[in-house]
Amino acid sequence: MILSTPLESRHIDLGAKMTEFAGYNMPVLYTNLQEEHHAVRKSVGVFDVSHMGEFIVKGKQALDLVQRISSNDASTLAIGQAQYSCLPNETGGIVDDMLVYRLPQDMCAEGEQAFMLVVNASNIHKDWDHIQKYASAFDTRIIDISDKTGLLAVQGPLAKALLQPLTDVNLDEIPYYHFAKGTVAGIDNVLISATGYTGSGGFELYVDSKDVVAMWDIIMNLDHPVKPVPAGLGARDTLRLEMGYCLYGNDIDDTTSVLEAGLGWITKLNKNSEFPSQEFFKKQKKSGVEKKLVGFVVDDRRVPRHGYPVCDASGNEIGVVTSGTLSPTLQVPLGMAYVPTAYAAIGSTFDVKAGTKMLSAKVVPMPFVDVENI
Repeated sequence: MILSTPLESRHIDLGAKMTEFAGYNMPVLYTNLQEEHHAVRKSVGVFDVSHMGEFIVKGKQALDLVQRISSNDASTLAIGQAQYSCLPNETGGIVDDMLVYRLPQDMCAEGEQAFMLVVNASNIHKDWDHIQKYASAFDTRIIDISDKTGLLAVQGPLAKALLQPLTDVNLDEIPYYHFAKGTVAGIDNVLISATGYTGSGGFELYVDSKDVVAMWDIIMNLDHPVKPVPAGLGARDTLRLEMGYCLYGNDIDDTTSVLEAGLGWITKLNKNSEFPSQEFFKKQKKSGVEKKLVGFVVDDRRVPRHGYPVCDASGNEIGVVTSGTLSPTLQVPLGMAYVPTAYAAIGSTFDVKAGTKMLSAKVVPMPFVDVENI
């Protein structure tokens, strides 16, 4: 059965091209990908991401549980802060990547702490089961609020100008990877965060699912000089790829190591808490990884696609493309791939096999796009 977000009818009314994604009927695009992509890079776009999963972890040992299951160090979080992290499995791979929010004290009893974990829609049930394996050892409660939570991502350099008239929260006081709670568009208890998956700034609005349609309507029909553009999953993918952000199921999965994926920066190997595969990652860091996720550009007009083989000069397969697109900003084909470490240095070259044709590729730094200079 394909699920729906509360905004499905709004997307259909706007003429969106819909497709199944992570078990949900979701908009891929409304007009065309280029228009939606550039709206987010230069103005403001609005995404319905209500399919994402949200778990509340609260109790006297809430922090201890979060520390036990996650790679990053949640003990560094102050109330009102968020961090990017992941759930490592027991075999050196990644169950999922996620956001961890340290919630206000009024969301739990005295002597307790509360966190929100935001996970990928396709992994909600898998993540829940994984966390439950560890939860029984801690004095804490886990609540799945995914079905009760709507989520809009208002992204782009003009997002603040668009949203500020709608809220009493000073958006200038929400730095990157921080959040606040307040009233937005007359709707109370909205969690406003600034994490982003596009690289162009903006805010995420977590709201009760019964209110997300009203929130969408108010934002999209606001009488304001800044006119938001509805944006679909197509633009979300090109935007994140230009920034070199991983997509679970493409660039990271149950078999990829955080160190192979370049996520060592969210993996605190020496934090004062054990987490799955911690010792494996320590040994891997010491001995070095055999493959790495790299960014590359192609000297061709053909786009490298997920699953295309990566080959050396002799035509031997040495890796695989995980994500690829024609960058709307740069107008060049680019992608990410796992390659042997010998091919991972900036400037290294290899070929991408596209059917019977070999595309010449070169490793370049990520992010591919310098948003500040657009």
